[in-house]
Amino acid sequence: MEKLNIPVGISDFREIRENGYYYIDKTFLIYELLKTPATKVTLITRPRRFGKTLGMSMLADFFDIRKESSSLFEGLDISEKTNICNEWLNQYPVIFLSLKDIDGLTFKDAYGQLVAQIADLYKEYTYLLECAEIDEDDKKIFLDLKAGKADKVQVSRSFSTLMKMLQIYYQKPVILLLDEYDVPVAKASNHGYYNEMLDVMKGIMSTALKDNQALRFAVITGCLKIAKESIFTGTNNFVSDTIRDSRYNEYFGFTDEEVDELFERYEHNNENAQISRQDLRIWYDGYTTKSGERIYNPRSVVLALTNNNIGNYWT
Repeated sequence: MEKLNIPVGISDFREIRENGYYYIDKTFLIYELLKTPATKVTLITRPRRFGKTLGMSMLADFFDIRKESSSLFEGLDISEKTNICNEWLNQYPVIFLSLKDIDGLTFKDAYGQLVAQIADLYKEYTYLLECAEIDEDDKKIFLDLKAGKADKVQVSRSFSTLMKMLQIYYQKPVILLLDEYDVPVAKASNHGYYNEMLDVMKGIMSTALKDNQALRFAVITGCLKIAKESIFTGTNNFVSDTIRDSRYNEYFGFTDEEVDELFERYEHNNENAQISRQDLRIWYDGYTTKSGERIYNPRSVVLALTNNNIGNYWT
């Protein structure tokens, strides 16, 4: 049995695969998402430390037209779906952004963080400025957003502007992957500027998701299910996937079968194993699905086996 080489604190799919780290195959999430083509926006909410960012990174590597990812998916479940790989693997423009760092004691500070995050995102797509088919006025807005000098209206339309330019450049609609969407509003609620940040995020979401011809589909993840009426106003074909009502439970968190395999490797590679399989169940089975399947907290399981010690690794 090969050495247990578990990645700790790594949520980048490409890094895990290229370095040969142990990876629990969650790639069939791609198939499940594509089974419902009429769904324009999928919101997936799970607790912290349940592998949301790694899942989104995997989706980005699969779909992004700027990448060549075939080797990353060799031998994984999705590679068996050759029709999907032929049609979708590195075939669409993708915007992948995490809002986990949008925080501040005041609205001004948090808004500044958001503007800086958008500026960094735009720097990834500077090549769009060379496209003759893109309107010159849109290029000027692009430069303002890239420099962090755009006004609030331009910031509220930043996703939709970039998506429009990508569609023109590639002649294909865009896949939007937005991770930790709820962090700016949750932090704002803690610090007393909830309404101001909600107004900004509502504008961004509305222009990006509502009746946007440049959008192929969007996957959005977070910990909290913020009311659709407050932040996703008017969004059509919107599906919310939660712990209580889910098609994707097995793709976020570890199942009993996956923990069994991990534990078997842990015992084989550790002569001084101090953890029992029952310990993992007692401590880390984060929740049970409607069908009765246990879903474990991945971070806690990984750190317990790596440290050879049971403890609170979630908080």
